[in-house]
Amino acid sequence: MTSYFLPRDLHPAAWWVWALGLAVAATRTTNPWLLLTIVAVAGYVVVARRSEAPWALAFRLYLYLGAFIVVIRVFFRVVFGGAEGSTIILRLPEIPLPEWAAGIRLFGDVSAESLLGGLYDGMRLAAMVICLGAANALANPKRLLKAMPPALYEVGTAVIVALSVFPQLAESVLRVRRARKLRGGAGKKKVKALHTILIPVLEDALSRSLQLAASMDSRGYGRAGLVEARARLITGTLMIVGLIGVCVGVYATLDGSTPRYLAAPVLSVGVVVGLAGFWSAGKRVQRTRYRPDRWHLPEIVAAVSGIAVAAVLFVTSEVNPMNMNPSLIDLSWPSLAWGPLLGVLIGVLPAFLTPAPEPPYAALEEEMLGKETHA
Repeated sequence: MTSYFLPRDLHPAAWWVWALGLAVAATRTTNPWLLLTIVAVAGYVVVARRSEAPWALAFRLYLYLGAFIVVIRVFFRVVFGGAEGSTIILRLPEIPLPEWAAGIRLFGDVSAESLLGGLYDGMRLAAMVICLGAANALANPKRLLKAMPPALYEVGTAVIVALSVFPQLAESVLRVRRARKLRGGAGKKKVKALHTILIPVLEDALSRSLQLAASMDSRGYGRAGLVEARARLITGTLMIVGLIGVCVGVYATLDGSTPRYLAAPVLSVGVVVGLAGFWSAGKRVQRTRYRPDRWHLPEIVAAVSGIAVAAVLFVTSEVNPMNMNPSLIDLSWPSLAWGPLLGVLIGVLPAFLTPAPEPPYAALEEEMLGKETHA
């Protein structure tokens, strides 16, 4: 049991499964109390289990992005007409539009029902974005790329590079601000100091991109092998059909109003066909893997906790949908049931039941200690 809690970094896929479980749970509710609890759970786990790596510094940016999403959704309800409801709380002059823009309103009366609808939708989208930001802050993108199956290796490279943009920008901003403090430029006003921060950050991001492109080119990325046209056609057809089935099945699963035969059956068929396409595509990709990452019990605990949160909210949304989605017709204070709340709190278990991240420079210290002992 002692070895269970030895400091080490968890498999990045486990963190992504945990975060996607929280994000799926957020799609099942517009209850602000549950959404705030999901954000609090994600934030607590990030604070407890993030490392000192550059990508762990980007979670604050996702919090800012989530708050911006909420403000924008409410603002759009005010600008593009928010009179859906009987409780008018703000009267603004309506701007007339031409006939070809029929159905669109600019300003006018704003109701409490419309503002609450925008607030709930914005909070749900913000919670999903913050959950993905939590995965980005906890998972090592390089190890995640290493764990990609051969068929998705090139696509996964592009996705990992895209997911690493926010962490690299956060690291660049901190490095530039630290350099400004050392040069005595921290006392300038924020507006005047913007160009002294923005230009170095963009220059640093550009240089990192060029270094990444050069390193990838030296390792043979982008080179295509000889593949028969028939094999390419079969593989492409299997993957496209499988992805369409997965998309339709996931949408039908998340949307309770769709027919049930489009949910689990179509999703299962899409997964099977997609896996067949991945297997066919992976046969022509020759890639070796040094010291592959293994899943252990802490990874299983983290992944299962995220899946459990999604499962509990799926079940509770079918039993009592009013607790999950507050009514926008008869306005009342959103209620909170114990079942969904306890289900969301399952997601905080990785903060206690997984090992702490490996401290920085631990490997280097261990190597130096080994050299001194040998001497």
